[in-house]
Amino acid sequence: MRRIIKGLLWIVFSLIPIALLGAILGYVWLARSVAPATGEMVLAGLSAPVTVTRDKNAVPHISGNSVEDVLAALGFVHAQERLWQMEVNRMAGQGRLSELFGDKTVLTDRFIRSIGLYESAQSSAASLDEAARKKIDAYVLGINAFIAEAGPTFGSKYSPEFVILGHTPEKWTPADVIVTLKLMSVTLAANIDDEVLRLKFARLGMSDAEIIDLLPPVPGDTPPSLPDLRQVLGLPSGTLKASSAEAESQFATLNDIMSTGASNNWVVGGARTETGKPILANDPHLGLTAPSLWYLAHLQVKNSDGSSKNLVGVTLPGAPLVLLGRNDKVAWGFTNTGSDVQDIFVERINPANPDEYQTPQGFSPFERNAVSIKVKGSDTVTFDRRTTRHGPVLPADYRGLDHYLPDGTVASLAWTALAGDDKTISAGLKLWDFANVADFQNGMRDFVTPMQSIVIADADGNIGLIAPGRVPVRDPANQIMGRAPSPGWDATYDWKSFIPYEQLPRVYNPADNVLATANTKIVDASYPHFLTFDWDEPWRFERINTLIYGANQQTLESNSKVQGDALDSAYAALAPVMLRLVDGRSDVDVDVTKQLQAWDFVEDRERIEPLLFSAWLRMATKRILEDDLGDAFPSYWQGHVDAMLRWLAPNPARDWCDDGRTPEKESCADILALSLTDAVKDIDARLGSDRSKWTWGTLHYAYGAHRPFSQVSPLDQLFNVTVPVSGGAYTLNRGKSSFMDESNPFRVAHGTSYRGLFDLADLNRSTYIQTTGQSGNVFSSNYRDFAQKWADTEAITIPTDEQSYQDGLLGVWRLKPKE
Repeated sequence: MRRIIKGLLWIVFSLIPIALLGAILGYVWLARSVAPATGEMVLAGLSAPVTVTRDKNAVPHISGNSVEDVLAALGFVHAQERLWQMEVNRMAGQGRLSELFGDKTVLTDRFIRSIGLYESAQSSAASLDEAARKKIDAYVLGINAFIAEAGPTFGSKYSPEFVILGHTPEKWTPADVIVTLKLMSVTLAANIDDEVLRLKFARLGMSDAEIIDLLPPVPGDTPPSLPDLRQVLGLPSGTLKASSAEAESQFATLNDIMSTGASNNWVVGGARTETGKPILANDPHLGLTAPSLWYLAHLQVKNSDGSSKNLVGVTLPGAPLVLLGRNDKVAWGFTNTGSDVQDIFVERINPANPDEYQTPQGFSPFERNAVSIKVKGSDTVTFDRRTTRHGPVLPADYRGLDHYLPDGTVASLAWTALAGDDKTISAGLKLWDFANVADFQNGMRDFVTPMQSIVIADADGNIGLIAPGRVPVRDPANQIMGRAPSPGWDATYDWKSFIPYEQLPRVYNPADNVLATANTKIVDASYPHFLTFDWDEPWRFERINTLIYGANQQTLESNSKVQGDALDSAYAALAPVMLRLVDGRSDVDVDVTKQLQAWDFVEDRERIEPLLFSAWLRMATKRILEDDLGDAFPSYWQGHVDAMLRWLAPNPARDWCDDGRTPEKESCADILALSLTDAVKDIDARLGSDRSKWTWGTLHYAYGAHRPFSQVSPLDQLFNVTVPVSGGAYTLNRGKSSFMDESNPFRVAHGTSYRGLFDLADLNRSTYIQTTGQSGNVFSSNYRDFAQKWADTEAITIPTDEQSYQDGLLGVWRLKPKE
C-alpha cells in the first residue's frame, strides 16, 4: 500500500507537472508561429526596399518602387498569413489532397486529375508574355522567400495545421499561381450540375414540360423545347440501376470546392448621388471558409516624381492580384455571369475496341495518360486519364453518371477553363493602370474564365459594365443548347467558335444612371448571342431594382443598408400561396400560421418567422418531390421558389403533390399541412419545445469551415468561425444553407464573402469587410476579429495616404534587396 501511495504521489507531484509544463511549452511553441507584425528580411531579387505596414485592422499597406517589388512583398505577406490556405488550394488544384487527408479525398483528386486542371495551368503559364511572367515570378519569389526563411528560435515556423498533419510545403511555381485562379472557375461552374440534373430527369422518363417545372427558365426567356434525351442519347427509362445518393455523397470535398457562386453588384451614377460622383457596391457570394477566401491589402508603387499608384481591395492568397477593389481612378465589382461554358458529351465506345470512341468521321482512339494519386496512409491509386476531341473523360461515378448513361458510353467535358491559352491573369495584372471605364472595358481582352459581369466607375463620373470571358457559339440546329449532355458522335452539337470580344455584353453611361447585376439575365432579346438558359432566379435583382433604381441622393450609408437588406421578396411571393392552401385546416398549427401571416418577410436573425418558413419550405419540397425523383432527389433538394410556385399552380405539368407511394390521392393542401407539421417537429427536435428560444440566428449561422479541422472534433470548435446572421438564400444579405444537410439544414455554408463600397468622390472613404479576419493562424487575435463586424454589416476603411493609417499600427516589416 505504501508503494502505491508513493507511486500516486510521484505521479501527482512529478508526472502531472511535467505533462502540464509540456502542454504549456507546446502551446507557446505553436503560438509563436503567428507572423510577427514587425521585422526585417533580405529578399534576394528585390530592386529596392519595400515596407509592409500593418494597420490596426492587420491590413498590410505594401509600398515599393516597382510593381514587381510590391508583388514580391505581397507573396511574402500572403505566405506569412495564409500559407496553409494557399497550400490546400494549390494541392486541390493539383489533385493531390489525398497526400494530406488520405482516402476521403481520393474521388476529389481523381476528378481534378481527370479534367487535367493543373496541366492546363502549366500550359497557361507558358503562354504568358514576358511582362506578365515577370510579375508572377516576383510574387512566387516572395512566397518562396518565406518558405526558405528560418523559423523562430523557439517556435513553429508554420501554422498549427502543418505541424498537426506533419506536412512541409514545397516551393511554389507560376503554374501553382495559375491553378489557384482556375479553382475559382471550378467554384463558379454550375452548368455541369444542371446538365446532370436534366439527364437524371430524362432518365426517369420526364417530359420537357416536367423538366421545365423543376428547372424553369427566368421570366422572358423562351428556350427551345428540349428534345427527348432518351432517343437522342439512347437512354433507358424507369427506375435507376442502383442508388446514386451514396455515390454522390462521396464527393463531399469536391462539393465544398464546387460550391457555386452568386453575387450582387451595382453602380450608381453621379446624377443619383449626394456627391455628384458614382458609388459602386459589390458583394460576391461564395462558400464560407475559415480563414476567409479573401485577404484585404493596399498595394502602392512610389514613382520617382513623388507620386504613387495604388491598388486596394481583396486579394486571393496564392495570386498577385487585387481581384475586387479600386485603383486611383477606377473602382470595379464582379458577379458571376453564369454563362454556359461547359458541355458534357456522351461518347460511344467502340464495341470492338474499348480504346476508341465514335466521332462524326468514325472511331478514334482516346488519348491516354497514366495517373497516380498518392494517398496518405494507404496505397497509391492509379487510373488512366482519357481525353476525347471534346475534352477529358469524367470519372464514371461523377454525380452518379454511371447510373444514368447508356451502357457502352462515357461522358467527356468541354470547358473553356481548361484552355491552354488562358491568360486571364494578364487581364488582372493590368488593373494598376486603368484610368477610366473605357480603359477597363477595352483592357479585359485576355479574360477567359470564369466569365464575370463587371460594373465599373471612374473618378470622372463615368459608369459602365463589361462581361468578359470566352463563351462558345453553338450551332442553330443544336436544340439542347448546353442544357443537358449531348451526343458526342454528332457534329451538330460541337462548339463552332467563340463570341468575339467586341460583341460581349457591354454598357457605357446608361441613360438611367444605374447598372446592376445579380446573376440573373443581363441581356435583353436584342442581344444576338446565346449566353445561357440557366440564369439565377431574378429575386435579388428585383430587390436591387426596388431599392436602387428608384432612389436619388444616394450615399455610402444608404448603399450599405441595401447590402445588408434582409427582406426576402421570393418568400413574399411564395408564403401567401402556401398559407392560402392550408388556411382554415384543423390539422395545422394555428399559432404558426398566424405568425407567418403577420410576417413582413424580413429574415432577421432574432426572429422566429424565417426559421418557421424555411423549415416548412424544406419539408414541403421533400414531401412533394421525393416520390417523383427518388435517388435523384438529394442533389435537387434546396429551395426552388420559382419551381414551387409552378408545382402549386392550378395546372402543373404533372400532379407533383400527389404522393405516388400511397394509395390515397393527396392534394397540395394535404401535403403542405403534413409538411408544416414535419417542420414544427423538426425545429422542436433541434431547439426544444420552448418556442421563445426559436430564433433564425440560432440555426442560421455563418459557418466558416476550416479545412480539414471542421471535420475533427474538438478541433472544429477552435478552428471554425461561426456567427449568427440575418438574411437567406434570396435576400441581398445572402446566406444560403443546404437543405440536404440533415444535421444542419439551415447553417450558412455559402453567402456574402466580402462587401465593398466605393465612393468615387473620395476613394479613401470606401469601405471593405470580409468574413473572418486577416490572419489564417488560429492563435492570432486577427483570426476571427472581422466576423461580428461582417455579420452586423459594418466595415472598415483602407486609406492610401500614410498619415491616415498611422494610429494603432500593429507593426512594420522592412524587406531589403540583397547587396
